[in-house]
Amino acid sequence: MNVSEAMAARRSVRGFLDMAVDPALIAALLEKTARAPSGGNLQPWHVDVVTGDAMVRLKALMRERLASGASEQHAYDIYPANLTAPYRDRRFAIGEAMYAHIGIPREDKAARRQWFARNFQFFGAPAAIFCTVDRQMGPPQWSDLGMFLQSFMLLAVEAGLATCPQECWAVYPETVTGFLGTPAERMLFCGVAIGHEDPDQPANRLYSARAPLEEWARFLD
Repeated sequence: MNVSEAMAARRSVRGFLDMAVDPALIAALLEKTARAPSGGNLQPWHVDVVTGDAMVRLKALMRERLASGASEQHAYDIYPANLTAPYRDRRFAIGEAMYAHIGIPREDKAARRQWFARNFQFFGAPAAIFCTVDRQMGPPQWSDLGMFLQSFMLLAVEAGLATCPQECWAVYPETVTGFLGTPAERMLFCGVAIGHEDPDQPANRLYSARAPLEEWARFLD
């Protein structure tokens, strides 16, 4: 598989098979991922790998948290409060496309909430990583995290794995960092579900659209 093929194959998978992922494979992928670009070679990423019994405990903890209705101060704003077009329109379109694939109409708010809650079960994935970053870091280092995570997900595709990057975990930063034992000087950025794609999950048939090149690129000569 070349890079172009991996780029085309990578998707946010929202349904995984009950098939374990060897932690040694995740470790090998992370070792390769560490070659991702990093301004000043700061390498600001910190990663916790969750599998096995730890995954079972975390999923149970999150079921309890959601059932209690408890809320926490978000680690950061996942989307800008007053998102304008075309960004707002793209976000709306992908959401509607996904719910259409799984057959949940807009008026069925309860079913949509139940579907969203599956985020906190990693959509059934048996493994995940959490990425945290020192609070002294700024936007350039957050960009480094994005390059790190993209590199990891492309390497996962090469290894025959599926992933789903999840910023939704920023909604429960206290619960997650408490579970992980994250030092106070680091904040949670995101989680990434890891596993083998369930081909029978309708949501996995969604292939999100991308804006045409002329909409966002200019060539000057």
